Amino acid sequence: MSAVTKASELRELNNEDLVGKLREAKEELFNLRFQAATGQLENHGRLKAVRKDIARIYTLMRERELGIETVESA
Repeated sequence: MSAVTKASELRELNNEDLVGKLREAKEELFNLRFQAATGQLENHGRLKAVRKDIARIYTLMRERELGIETVESA
């Protein structure tokens, strides 16, 4: 994930792609935390952005689970 992911972009993805994005974001967060712990992190704002992306993905997944929003099949 190169930059902050918008909710509208995430809403276009199906459930499998959303899980993949979540996995990527968690891996990136792990790597950023590791860099921060070793003093190699240059962009501290990226930590906050990735955490927000993860929260955004979880929120969208929960909306779909509750039926608040559905995935449009194309």
